[in-house]
Amino acid sequence: MASELQDSSGVYEYTEGFSYPGEQQQPLRLRRVSSQDSNQNYPQFNWNTEEDEEGTSGPPRDLRSIPLPMSLKRAVRQVQQMQVPVVSSAESWKRKKTKSLRKLEDNSKQLLYVFALWNKTLQKIGGNFGSGVHSYFLFLRFLVVLNFVSFFLIAGFVLAPSIVFRSVGSSLVNSTGPAECMEYNPNPKVSVFYQYFLDLLSGTGFMEYSYLFYGYYSNTLVENKNVTYNIPLAYVLTAAFYFAFCLICIIARMGSNARVAVATGGSTMGSYSMIVFTGWDYSCLRDQDTKLKQKNIHYRLQVDLEEERLKKRAAALTLCQKVVLYSLRIFLHLVAFGLIIGAFYGISLAANFSQQNIQVQGILGLVYEYLPSIVITTGNFVVPLLCDQIALIENYSPSTTVIVALLRAVFLRLVSLGVLLFTLWRQITCDGNIDGVDCTLCQYNYDLYPCWETRIGQEMYKLTLFDLLINIAVLVLVEFPRRMVVDNWSCKLAQLVGRQEFDVPSNVLGLVYGQTAVWTGTLFCPLLPLINTIKFIIIFYCKKITLFYNCRPAHKTFRSTTSTFFFLVVLLFGWGLATVVMVYSLAEIRPSLGCGPFRFFPNMWSVVPTSFYNLTETTQEFLFFIGSQSFSIPLFALSCVLMCYFIALASVYGNSVALLRAQLKLEGRDKQFLVKQIEQLGRQLHIPTHNAGVQD
Repeated sequence: MASELQDSSGVYEYTEGFSYPGEQQQPLRLRRVSSQDSNQNYPQFNWNTEEDEEGTSGPPRDLRSIPLPMSLKRAVRQVQQMQVPVVSSAESWKRKKTKSLRKLEDNSKQLLYVFALWNKTLQKIGGNFGSGVHSYFLFLRFLVVLNFVSFFLIAGFVLAPSIVFRSVGSSLVNSTGPAECMEYNPNPKVSVFYQYFLDLLSGTGFMEYSYLFYGYYSNTLVENKNVTYNIPLAYVLTAAFYFAFCLICIIARMGSNARVAVATGGSTMGSYSMIVFTGWDYSCLRDQDTKLKQKNIHYRLQVDLEEERLKKRAAALTLCQKVVLYSLRIFLHLVAFGLIIGAFYGISLAANFSQQNIQVQGILGLVYEYLPSIVITTGNFVVPLLCDQIALIENYSPSTTVIVALLRAVFLRLVSLGVLLFTLWRQITCDGNIDGVDCTLCQYNYDLYPCWETRIGQEMYKLTLFDLLINIAVLVLVEFPRRMVVDNWSCKLAQLVGRQEFDVPSNVLGLVYGQTAVWTGTLFCPLLPLINTIKFIIIFYCKKITLFYNCRPAHKTFRSTTSTFFFLVVLLFGWGLATVVMVYSLAEIRPSLGCGPFRFFPNMWSVVPTSFYNLTETTQEFLFFIGSQSFSIPLFALSCVLMCYFIALASVYGNSVALLRAQLKLEGRDKQFLVKQIEQLGRQLHIPTHNAGVQD
């Protein structure tokens, strides 16, 4: 047998020949050929791996990725080490630099992987419960890191300067408003011992007049020889940059997840090939890691098979069956929409009743203050539960069911938060009429809200805290007792109910709802990202406990690639709602005259132009140029060109992927056809064959 190994563009092809029976072969001693023929008949290898056939330098090939026997690879490695390349000093320095940078990049990735948060826990979750549940915990970890970094941003530019410069500096603008509107004296005195606990839960009393809320920050301008710091300007610019930073993080993560979704989604053929040929992790050496990886691959194959089965069943429906199915789905959509509208009406009534009884003290007053949060949480629990039962009748695929449930739940949760904010806005601005009886003097309802910014911050603080308490209460009072009853009681009802499944859509919406409340309240409660970081860490461990001790693996799994991307899209909706609230608060509503860093400005944003005109003329001209048409129009045109380029590039990549998938399917059909032809030929020639199933 003779073999030929050719190196062409970095691809090694093996061509094997063979001798037919009866063909005379030449003895070894008579096989004397020229050196050129000998070079063509024996395995050849391009020892100079740094250069291609045309002599141009390229990246060094990894010998481990070349399909050669181990003995030949060792020989190649020895020859490469014996070679002394003749290169210039500049080329040698360039190669060493490239190698060092590549090594530094690999070491950095390994270091980041070692110090990444909850890596082993996430690996265990993915192996035991599939990639769908794993995507929820990845999403939770992303929000923990996002809030933690955001807190450092706010602490560095707002909290720390306010603490340091509180006793120094002067007021930025002199008092110009009515004296009646400048009185803001929250009473931190404690009459009974449990008042501390009530103040901690409601954000009133000693909590209200602290760095936690907007009203405690002053409008200080520090001007020294070495230091000039404008706290109101830093407050508003930090809030704007905080929102921009969160948007950039979300879009960056969406981009990475979109690439994975495009590469793995849309066709089970490509997913099968990826799982079979590249799914195994050869670094798994321990038995536990191996079993987790096996379970993970099992869940991925289960998802693909379920998706393929539902696609085939949907394709087999007749026209009459499709009309009935679509009519049923439209009707059920209307039923779900009616339930959501009823929840909105209940939230509006609860918010109005709570604000009308704001002066009530004690335990009853705490219940009245938490009434909107209680109604919102109840609606967010009951309505999605009913919508999930409706979704079972709609007969969607598992991934589509998750997306539909997310859409309904996000509409409920985000709009319920919007209903609460709208109710507060009506009471703060006297239904938008600042010339009304209660708003004429101060241009906002001072009698009801002496510091309306702090009041909104308290509402978001209570929503965040109440959401955490509900998660802990459900774990202790519902999930653990259910597990104990199912495991220790042999009643048919208990066995029928069984252990709960981890509901990914509702848990994801809980995170989005909590993060949206934080974004909405950060302008009025600057330390809310820190509170949310602690809350999400506690929720992570609560969900981990309930997952491993109280839940069973889901009967119906779903594809995590598209769902993870959709989680971020839903989070982007929450960011958009919070951004609308922030922009309207900055530009339209008159700030409170008795509290906060903007007490003497017509609106919060007016501190920016006021500070702008205090800059030097060169800086003003530069900023005017950036905002002028001569700069913005070319920038917009360049952005459009780049966007069109990337869209065209994505389209080309999409067409290439579709073409490759079509070729894979065609090759699979060709193989099946050839196997059938071989079987028929064997039957005709009476050649015995082995019964072996061939799978594509």
